[in-house]
Amino acid sequence: MDMTVEGGSLKRGVLLLKILASAGMRGLALTEIAARAALPHPSAHRVLRQLVQERLADHDGETRRYRLGPLAFELGVASSMMYDIRDLCEPAMAALAKQTEDTIYLVVRSGFDAVCMHCHEGSFPIKTLVLDVGSRRPLGIGAGGLAILSAVPLEEQAHIIERIAPSLDRYRNLTVEDLAAACAQAREARMAVIRNRLNLGVSAVGLPLRNAAGQPVAALSVAAMSQRVTTRRIPMLADQLRAAVAQAETALRWAGV
Repeated sequence: MDMTVEGGSLKRGVLLLKILASAGMRGLALTEIAARAALPHPSAHRVLRQLVQERLADHDGETRRYRLGPLAFELGVASSMMYDIRDLCEPAMAALAKQTEDTIYLVVRSGFDAVCMHCHEGSFPIKTLVLDVGSRRPLGIGAGGLAILSAVPLEEQAHIIERIAPSLDRYRNLTVEDLAAACAQAREARMAVIRNRLNLGVSAVGLPLRNAAGQPVAALSVAAMSQRVTTRRIPMLADQLRAAVAQAETALRWAGV
């Protein structure tokens, strides 16, 4: 790929990849990409053409929109095999469990689902083990999945909710409208709060984890008995979560994830 560092083309290519990474499955038109990158149309088009040639970007001839290409996915898979996100997040999770004394969960996005990757128990005598490592459920159902879903672009969010709609009634008759409202509330509050949705008497607070491209690829959450997740305590849990998320995201960036 002819992207010279001297001419700045490599930096432009990385910038456009980051923009495409935040665009979701539908992608973006050339005009939108050029505007976000603050580049002239011919320059953006030239770099995009190079990215398409190298399979880092994909161009839909019908919609004339660009999105991430298959090589970007393949590189992401290779990176995930080199760096175990559980190991990278473990120090932050351990510190958070010690602070809160509650159960800390790490979930990662897998398509339209949130998969539990790791769990760290706190010292509080009554445990809230509501997720098994390796289990999966639709995005938006638990606090971690809701944190991820509320952080994706609105157009992609609507598409995800549409795709998972048939399975929502299994979760206490949750509706599409309920989930969309929960996403809006989480986005406004900058945190996801779940009360008694999956297990009576259990509440949780979650925040998204973003990769180097700014995509919400995972989430950390604190789960506890509902009596412990009081209106007064939620802001403190959110602050503790933000510190843990910042620590985990730093570890991810250092590892190149």
